[in-house]
Amino acid sequence: VQLQASGGGLVQVGGSLRLSCAASGLAFSNYDMAWFRQAPGKEREFVGGIRWSFGSTRYADSVKGRFTISRDNAKNTVYLQMNSLKPEDTAVYYCAADRNSPTPLYSRRYDYWGQGTLVTVSS
Repeated sequence: VQLQASGGGLVQVGGSLRLSCAASGLAFSNYDMAWFRQAPGKEREFVGGIRWSFGSTRYADSVKGRFTISRDNAKNTVYLQMNSLKPEDTAVYYCAADRNSPTPLYSRRYDYWGQGTLVTVSS
């Protein structure tokens, strides 16, 4: 299984970025997907997730209303659209996959992880 995250970069405060995570080696449409991030000196934190069916989503309070997760099962890809970026959004962003289950997206242990993509928001 491989999860390939891309789309990170340097952006100014208030700007936007879209991250992508391409999955291979798994039945993507049967997996719940999530994005996490880890800022320098901080623990990794849940950003948001999307379920395998009906595309229901869950977000951390810190990004709610600014970030949107979507998925394209035909392309085996999950996206993270980030708008109104703030300096505190600076982090390495990771995508993760877990076989679908009723466990809340923010609290489960994900089976597979991507390599991370760096997002830097400059002021």
